[in-house]
Amino acid sequence: MIREWICAILLVSGALFMFVGALGVVRLPDLFTRMHAATKSASFGSVLMLCAVAVYFGEVWIIFETLLVIFFIFLTTPVGTHMIGRVGYLLGTPLWQGTVINELQGRYNMRKRVLESGLHDSATQTGNENKMDNHLNEIK
Repeated sequence: MIREWICAILLVSGALFMFVGALGVVRLPDLFTRMHAATKSASFGSVLMLCAVAVYFGEVWIIFETLLVIFFIFLTTPVGTHMIGRVGYLLGTPLWQGTVINELQGRYNMRKRVLESGLHDSATQTGNENKMDNHLNEIK
């Protein structure tokens, strides 16, 4: 009896997280924020649902399989999201007009497909903060 309640809570929570992720994909303004919504909440929602499967069946082999699937989700989702974001940036997908700072601007060589780290610039962090301050002053 208690096992079914725990499973129900986990399944409903997972479904809510997945719904919020789907809502974010529909409502958010650009590719990069949509990717954030789709990956973070949907990954957590699927983990909650897999935990419900593990609790419901309670067999060692099924628990082991669900843990492997959870590990696979947490291993592949960030890599896939990074690749989609990188391709989107390379293709010139427009950023949302409310974007405050583009940290890749001026660092990514589009011809060579090389990302410069900026380590040669000792004031990289200070430079980014100054860019942010300048942008905020322009808005005012």
